[in-house]
Amino acid sequence: MIETERLILRRWREDDRPAFRAICADPQVMDWLGGVLTPDEADQRLTRVEETFDRLGYGRFCLERRSDGRVLGWCGVMPAHESQPIAGTPEIGWRLIPEVWDQGYATEAAAAALADAFGRVGLTEVWAYTSPHNLRSQAVMVRLRLARRPDLDFENPNLPPGDPFRSARVWVAKP
Repeated sequence: MIETERLILRRWREDDRPAFRAICADPQVMDWLGGVLTPDEADQRLTRVEETFDRLGYGRFCLERRSDGRVLGWCGVMPAHESQPIAGTPEIGWRLIPEVWDQGYATEAAAAALADAFGRVGLTEVWAYTSPHNLRSQAVMVRLRLARRPDLDFENPNLPPGDPFRSARVWVAKP
């Protein structure tokens, strides 16, 4: 568990699943993430996260607001999915409910997750990637002082040519 000024980053509990399913079913949240997920798909994501925590000691944390205990989303470092050209590379990501966007929660959570990844876990590099159109995530990457690495950009093979989300821009964080 990690605590910041406004957040608790912790492992997922079984009673968090309904909140995560709702986040993954929100078209606004999932617009940049390949579209909404069914409840089963959302559960599969959480299962993968928990298995990664068990195996590697890190993963995507549940973001709980300290003031009221509300689940706001997730944030943390995971090995990039095997379907990606960067499979296995430690990659940071976040997903938050729209009503807390533009309040600094993503940056606060990601900074804490990166500190944990570089400190406790001992990683020496963490990547972040997003489509060229996802300006919100790119703004978080800038605030975190990640280095833009166009030489590492890639095409998402899971999306058809011409899809606006196929291109991935890569950013890199180092301790």
